[in-house]
Amino acid sequence: MARVALVTGGSRGIGAAISVALKAAGYKVAANYAGNDEAAAKFKAETGIPVFKWSVADYDACVAGIKQVEAELGPVEVLVNNAGITRDAMFHRMTPQQWNEVVSTNLTGVFNMTHPIWPGMRERKFGRVIQISSVNGQKGQAGQSNYSAAKAGDIGFTRALAQEGARVGITVNAICPGYIGTEMVRAIDEKVLNERIIPQIPVGRLGEPEEIARCVVFLASDEAGFLTGSTISPNGGQYMT
Repeated sequence: MARVALVTGGSRGIGAAISVALKAAGYKVAANYAGNDEAAAKFKAETGIPVFKWSVADYDACVAGIKQVEAELGPVEVLVNNAGITRDAMFHRMTPQQWNEVVSTNLTGVFNMTHPIWPGMRERKFGRVIQISSVNGQKGQAGQSNYSAAKAGDIGFTRALAQEGARVGITVNAICPGYIGTEMVRAIDEKVLNERIIPQIPVGRLGEPEEIARCVVFLASDEAGFLTGSTISPNGGQYMT
């Protein structure tokens, strides 16, 4: 019987690529999204993957959304915490709202999604929890103290929770993408992209969303059962750990 995978932020960008790759690998996939109804409807029509709308920053909404997914598809056995936002500003100009919005989605959202699903994974003695963190959670980035802190927190969460899940068949891992050629990144001024960003990447190009998706498919698989508490860094050599 096909396992159920839930991908947050799963209808656009890296999340969409992850959802499509998991479906191609034989999973029953649910794609969560927060606000872009038009993009979600288009994604569902093109892929046949069901979409579910709620904010990962709202714990009660997560509980209700997960309940709906499980009622329609079955127990969630693979959770991909991909949803994330940016509210960039240099720290001396950053507002409490910019800080709180990013931390609420990018870090607290990981708790909000994982916490309701965790007991079922423990009972079934199987689970895969995968965080999509960021290279900037590893190395930091000026203008992103909120984002970098949240994404670094995702890595700490991963390492701690992996120790709790290991003896009950649950693996917990993180992926830290570098600059990926999503719609958001490709919207950056071409001069900035070519003169300031790509020269920092030793392989000389942006990554593709599908390259991140392939990492997720591996971590979700039975073959990855001995890999937990780890961080995979598909960043083209930009930051090496």
